[in-house]
Amino acid sequence: MSIEVRGVTKAYGSFAAVNDVSFTVDGGELFALLGPSGSGKTTLLRVIAGLETPDRGTVLLNGEDATETNVRDRGVGFVFQHYALFRHLTVFENIAFGLRVRPRPQRPPNAEITRRVEELLKLVQLDYLSDRYPAQLSGGQRQRVALARALAVEPKVLLLDEPFGALDANVRRELRRWLRRLHDEIRLTSVFVTHDQEEAFELADRVVIMNHGRIEQEGRPDDVLEHPATPFIMNFLGHVNTFRGRVEDGKAHFGAFTADVPAEANGGSSVSAYARPHELDISRNETGGGLWATVQQVNRTGSLVRLELRAVTDDQPVQVEIARETFAELGLTTGDRAYVTPRRFRVFVDE
Repeated sequence: MSIEVRGVTKAYGSFAAVNDVSFTVDGGELFALLGPSGSGKTTLLRVIAGLETPDRGTVLLNGEDATETNVRDRGVGFVFQHYALFRHLTVFENIAFGLRVRPRPQRPPNAEITRRVEELLKLVQLDYLSDRYPAQLSGGQRQRVALARALAVEPKVLLLDEPFGALDANVRRELRRWLRRLHDEIRLTSVFVTHDQEEAFELADRVVIMNHGRIEQEGRPDDVLEHPATPFIMNFLGHVNTFRGRVEDGKAHFGAFTADVPAEANGGSSVSAYARPHELDISRNETGGGLWATVQQVNRTGSLVRLELRAVTDDQPVQVEIARETFAELGLTTGDRAYVTPRRFRVFVDE
């Protein structure tokens, strides 16, 4: 089933949580709504589910207007961050709950409920825990029960709100890989909300990044990472070095180095160049097109070394990320001077 959001706006008093948002989720796609807290992503998910009614705009499910359709009739499965499992019910009965509470004419026979639940328990790899209670499960196991319960009613669309937010980092990584494999197997149209960019880019087929209720960028993970559309995207997607400059003589000048001018820039425009720490080269010798900086701190993390430096000319902080082998060859230590050269950067006109 496809999902289309057209011009949706939702305000609470004078605060616009979602402001004129439009996008389409193709059938069978795993789609991420990514953004910082307060960007409107959960409100938007609730509008799709029918838990909130938009002030303006429409939601179409499989091409049909579902904006006014009751949440019970949308065929949507919802998985919350904090599981919302029934503590007094076993794993089996938690999963069966949505089937058992259906009106009698629509309720499957007990044998069919048992078959469906057992099938789902195998799918989420918890068939050996069917008689346990939620308190006897780990966080990752509870989240899989919550997912199985959402799937039990055979939804046309699966919506997940920060599904792994309450779990520790290792369990989150494990469940991300598991959910991606599960999705590839069942191909159910799914939309999930997260503030974790690593999670979104690892899981999703496509990503919408939101900020202040609006879409900043939409695209496939690789496209968004390689071609960020705005300074907000650059800053949101991880550590970034920012160099301030101006446009003169048809070029953007940033102290010791220059760059091509963005199409919308004019002479005298104030511009900024952005470079990720791993997009900077570092050397003991001046190679041209860069700047001298002093090493302030060395942080070794696994196979990488992160260097915190200060530019000699203006005391600007600079972060560089290099392989341990490269760091060992350079022989740098705190207080040493090094020459930093941008290998790649993106230039935006300042607002």
